[in-house]
Amino acid sequence: MKDMTVEPGKREVPTSDNSERTQQRRTYSPAVDILERKDEITVMADMPGVDEQTVSVSLEKNMLLIRGSVRAEIPKDHTLTLSEYGVGDYERSFTLSNDIDRDKIQASVKNGVLKLILPKSGLDKPRTIQVQAAA
Repeated sequence: MKDMTVEPGKREVPTSDNSERTQQRRTYSPAVDILERKDEITVMADMPGVDEQTVSVSLEKNMLLIRGSVRAEIPKDHTLTLSEYGVGDYERSFTLSNDIDRDKIQASVKNGVLKLILPKSGLDKPRTIQVQAAA
């Protein structure tokens, strides 16, 4: 497998010419690692600041959509003087192949990392077909 390393950092999601955002917040595309095993694919999305209350995963037809939101936390009686880390929402989508068992997808989040387990359906596994004598 080819080593595909991406430089760290956040990429803002571009807005297409045909769509408009309903909020004035930046939206970032979270960096992901995709790992494949014999029976499953694991997707790990780096979404600093999200937890189980502020992240959502939805599936419609073949489109898997992950979204998360983060609110800037400024302590009481403080004023933000400098911000080098952009705070905003996260959004990324993936098109699933027919090899994924959609009913068994699992999602968990820990320390700002969303982990998705996408079990393979087994439809593409080789099998032997019994041949019987015709009557």
